[in-house]
Amino acid sequence: MRLNAKRRDDATRCVCFNLRKATRSITHVYDAALRPAGLRSTQFTVLNVVHALSPAGITQIAQHAVIDRTTLTRSLALLERAELVRRVASADARERRYVLTPGGERALARARPLWDAAQARVVELLGAGLLRRLLRDLDAVVHTAHTAKAERALIAARRGA
Repeated sequence: MRLNAKRRDDATRCVCFNLRKATRSITHVYDAALRPAGLRSTQFTVLNVVHALSPAGITQIAQHAVIDRTTLTRSLALLERAELVRRVASADARERRYVLTPGGERALARARPLWDAAQARVVELLGAGLLRRLLRDLDAVVHTAHTAKAERALIAARRGA
């Protein structure tokens, strides 16, 4: 099926399409590298954030990793079933907090050198200059998206008031 020129141009100019295309492409590199450790890049990310913020609440993890709470809840449930994270008590009974289990610590330790190798290869392929610009620009994209989300929330609140 061929896209007509107008639709093709729309797709190639679409920020979301291009960001997701780049993300899918790079995710394949990291997923392949992490496969021997039995983790996907998304799981590796969540485990790292839980480890860094431990004990970590869902809101904290979601904000730090910029993951929506629904997706994060599903990911944490899978990691909990795999016995890589566990819930711990919280002063606020409404809040679910997580820590790595010993199995999660081992999984992270097995995955770290694999991730390091993938990261080094991607950095080598991109080059230091492009990587620096890319990371700076991606931070700007995340900031812009957060600003737009806050503006939408403010508008919605005004409509509801």
